[in-house]
Amino acid sequence: MIGAQKNMNFKLLAKAVVIIAVLALLVVMGMFNRGDATLDLPRILPGVQHAPACCMYYGFFAVGFLVGTLLMAGGGRGSGKSGKEK
Repeated sequence: MIGAQKNMNFKLLAKAVVIIAVLALLVVMGMFNRGDATLDLPRILPGVQHAPACCMYYGFFAVGFLVGTLLMAGGGRGSGKSGKEK
């Protein structure tokens, strides 16, 4: 039981480190990419979108983070057995 708790804490720490590293990378990209960028998706967006590159980086990260969160969110039931049956 204690080994499983340590493993879970390590996983949580590893996830936190990865998220902080990605956020730090986004800050650096935002600091040095202040020029305009264009986004053209003809069948999805009505026209060409113009925005600072750093805003697009943050937007893409936010969408990817939300999609990843939704994909990783489980029902929390595991294999369907309760803790008493194990």
